[in-house]
Amino acid sequence: MKILSVAQTKEADAFTIAHEPVASIDLMERAALSCTVWILKKFGRNFPFRIFCGNGNNGGDGLAIARQLSEQGCDVKVFLLRISKEDAPDFNENLSRLKKSGKTEISVLTDDTIELVNVTEGRIIIDALTGTGFKGEAAGTFAHLIDKMNSFGNAIVSIDIPSGLNGDDNSSSSLKHVVHAKFTLTFQYPKLQFLFSENSSFVGDFHILDIGIHKSFPEQINSSFYFNTKEEIKKNLHTREKFSHKGTFGHALIVAGSKGKMGAAILCARACLRSGAGLVSACVPREGNLIMQTAVPEAMLVEQEGTDFISGKIPVSEFAAIGAGPGLGKAKETETALRQLINSFNGPLVLDADALNIISENKNLLSILPKETILTPHPGEFDRLTQKHKNGFERMKTQKELAAKNGIFIVLKGAYSSIACPDGKVYFNSSGNPGMATGGSGDVLTGIITGLRAQGYSSLESCRIGVYLHGLAGDISASAVTENGVIAGDISENIGRAWKVLVEL
Repeated sequence: MKILSVAQTKEADAFTIAHEPVASIDLMERAALSCTVWILKKFGRNFPFRIFCGNGNNGGDGLAIARQLSEQGCDVKVFLLRISKEDAPDFNENLSRLKKSGKTEISVLTDDTIELVNVTEGRIIIDALTGTGFKGEAAGTFAHLIDKMNSFGNAIVSIDIPSGLNGDDNSSSSLKHVVHAKFTLTFQYPKLQFLFSENSSFVGDFHILDIGIHKSFPEQINSSFYFNTKEEIKKNLHTREKFSHKGTFGHALIVAGSKGKMGAAILCARACLRSGAGLVSACVPREGNLIMQTAVPEAMLVEQEGTDFISGKIPVSEFAAIGAGPGLGKAKETETALRQLINSFNGPLVLDADALNIISENKNLLSILPKETILTPHPGEFDRLTQKHKNGFERMKTQKELAAKNGIFIVLKGAYSSIACPDGKVYFNSSGNPGMATGGSGDVLTGIITGLRAQGYSSLESCRIGVYLHGLAGDISASAVTENGVIAGDISENIGRAWKVLVEL
């Protein structure tokens, strides 16, 4: 699914209006109805609703929602603040319709009357003040109202985007006056700003509602940003032929582990096997051989001269893909071994954890990485590789630049893990949950992506499928033991169940 800019979203509306064809007021009615259906399903008809509307198109959405909820017998009151100098035409039409219905109390707010507004406990606030057309920072009466809404402590549902938040870029905003929504109902496409941690407290849980944008529009619009969905991941899966054998699905090597950190190697190797690789070998320190063969009997071992950590030459010739880094440590001998590995292997390479930490201390290694190498840092590892960042949006821009400059793929792990590609595109992931924020989760992801590369998936396919599969396994784990109870081993053990969900979709 493409992620559109604010300007492109307006184009999508205009295209639909022109080519369906449909009147703009009817498209607004459709959008409002999608929100009303969601709101009634979530809260029912017994909750009183207090709807705050601006005088633009977002306010028009809010007025239509108010009328629709009133028609369903809900207790609805509308508070109207004229933020723009002129009323939008569709706002005026919906205001007229709401007044004609005669079922809803409408209060027009000024800076003086805002203080008199009181939304008592048990009411649901619906925010329809500005929508995606807002730019800059909220100020004056508008900021005053936002602060007042937030002070009530009621659950807030924002329509399209929390008021006070910019749809494309908030990096220069103080974000001092932004609605703190519990839920955001957005239309047709996710907004880029929903996917960064600094905006999480404003957006809450967002839901993408289908409002019937013309289906041919996305095909003709260019975007650098995408949101991975289950349906799109399914399209990229390879099928297994009846006479396939273990050699068909590649031989992967996992280079991982050091004294006291063999668990990382085990998690990575298990995940690599579960990803579908035909053969998996592990290159671990000699002291870890018995541990590995006991914990992961399906994996073979590669002879290693290092006792407590990886050292010496790592054989590479027979492997379809190599994943390195989990639990590796940063011994000087390991650094030398990693450098030799990078220099000698021109095939698919996946680097994580201590491999990235070694590179961050030897940044010249970035320039010699094989093209389409995959790096899988968490934000701290990424900042060590590059520089400190003020926020996630700024970090994503650096991620794009680094991937393009070095011809590599960078998976930046997080709530909506992002995949930056050499061509400048960025894919955000939609699966996963906070329970996956646990030690070893990243080692599992490294194993999955390495296994997919060994099977012949491209770097982009391996990243997109791998990150989604990893998150889905985490979701299955959380459904069984709650988010609080998830450990990395659960994620690894549920990869097979995640495959089942994808294959049977």
